[in-house]
Amino acid sequence: MLFSGHVRGWKELKRIRSKASLTIMARTECSDRVIGAILRSWRYDISGITPEMRRDYEQHFVECARCRSRQKFHRSLDVTLAILTVLSMISFLFALAVLQRVKVLEHVAFNVLGLDTVSMYQMLVSAAFAGLIFSLIAFVLVMMTTPAPAYLGGMARERAKDFEARLPDAIKSLRPR
Repeated sequence: MLFSGHVRGWKELKRIRSKASLTIMARTECSDRVIGAILRSWRYDISGITPEMRRDYEQHFVECARCRSRQKFHRSLDVTLAILTVLSMISFLFALAVLQRVKVLEHVAFNVLGLDTVSMYQMLVSAAFAGLIFSLIAFVLVMMTTPAPAYLGGMARERAKDFEARLPDAIKSLRPR
């Protein structure tokens, strides 16, 4: 019972945080409308610009809560798209694995659908392969058109640095530089 109250409290906290973030995006205005309009047209992605220009835009993200929250929102959308396409590929791979192992499909094919086993199997396998190929194409397109790979790489580097900082000195000394 204590655990469920803790989870309910955590969910409530997350709901309040996301509502506050949406409120910040809706109520605050950009501190520099020109830079805000440029960033909006780029979907708040500054990964493809020169380092000299990037410094100015990064400074704007530090100063402007609206643009910072919009950037975070767009990056979370990009990561969500990548995750959904990967989950789609996994589900189609699972469907192919099930088709290889489950003999119940033969019963359904003969008794319920009145199909020949071979024709049903070929139909389901081709549908699973088509779904897998479509999901793979969608994943490649998401990775090419969004800054999700760079964003996820930056997150991984940041987590690795945090992890390395927490390592004991004895282990750090064993690690080659």
